Amino acid sequence: MLEGWRNQGLARNLALSTVLARERQVRAFQAHAGVFPWEWTALHADEWFADLRAVHHCTRSTLRGYQVAVRGFCAFSTDPAYEWGAQCLSRFGSHPVQIVTDVNSAQHVADVESQPGKRPFTRRELQDLFDYADEQVEFKRSQGKKGWMAAFRDATIFKTAYAFGTRRAETQMLDVSDFGRNPEAPEFGGFGAVHIRHGKAKRASPPKRRTVLTVWPRSVEALEQWFTEVRPLFGTDGNPAAWPSERAPRVSVALLDHRMAAYREAVGLDPVLDFQSLRRSYVTHLIEDGWDPRFVQEQVGHEHASTTSIYTGVSSDFRVRTLRRALDAIVADAVGDAHTHREGTR
Repeated sequence: MLEGWRNQGLARNLALSTVLARERQVRAFQAHAGVFPWEWTALHADEWFADLRAVHHCTRSTLRGYQVAVRGFCAFSTDPAYEWGAQCLSRFGSHPVQIVTDVNSAQHVADVESQPGKRPFTRRELQDLFDYADEQVEFKRSQGKKGWMAAFRDATIFKTAYAFGTRRAETQMLDVSDFGRNPEAPEFGGFGAVHIRHGKAKRASPPKRRTVLTVWPRSVEALEQWFTEVRPLFGTDGNPAAWPSERAPRVSVALLDHRMAAYREAVGLDPVLDFQSLRRSYVTHLIEDGWDPRFVQEQVGHEHASTTSIYTGVSSDFRVRTLRRALDAIVADAVGDAHTHREGTR
């Protein structure tokens, strides 16, 4: 049954990683229930979901992921086209039923379900993070440690993720050839744009591509130094990856998370700040600096403006400045109208 369901998922063009992950989730449920699919009941599902929430403290999105997997498997096993119901009934005297319905499953009713505390870096926090990352390079280099090259790479990765608003996997999968010129901004040289080839995909679709234009000159300097001076020291002949590892062709997502957590703790930053917060900061700071919201939306690859708004967390200072400008404009208009009225009376 699992093999047939796996084949169905691949036929639907789902990613192999998605298919295998859902299979593991169904196996986990079967182990918890202790009975085979033709004996499953809604009670088994309710008990497992309650255990995931109360004991394992799964998030809402994680819980719904498990429910989607079990529900999908039940839909497959009860579909008459695959004849599993008839086979189970003749062999075991019972047949599979759908045990996950709208009654006992979490509904997706919010645009975003991330933790409420998730937010962008403030400009001060971001500067502290980058300063600490640069300090690690200088410290290890002064000590004669080879690790200074990896520290330089990690610092450049963080700066790149912020400079282009890229997701973690998008950043990790960048190749040298993904950086290129922008004819409309020749001052950025060979780093006027970055071509994202591993963007977040829609369900059963290939990775979404987009091109992100460079907006901050300061990001070019770090990239130029990395690609011309430091990256060649890794012995990267024939390796297309922008961020090579000492033991692998490219750095892993786990390493990026580990390094971010270590730097964040060392600087004393809020634990809710993570790699994705760099992307949130990119959106927020562009909006604060007056960039057109539509341009920002295209840069980060959001199909809908409402999604971009979720990433935006403008600072209190920005809101105060915006309010001040609006009030000053109102006062100026009022004074101008009064002056015009007096001149007309005379």
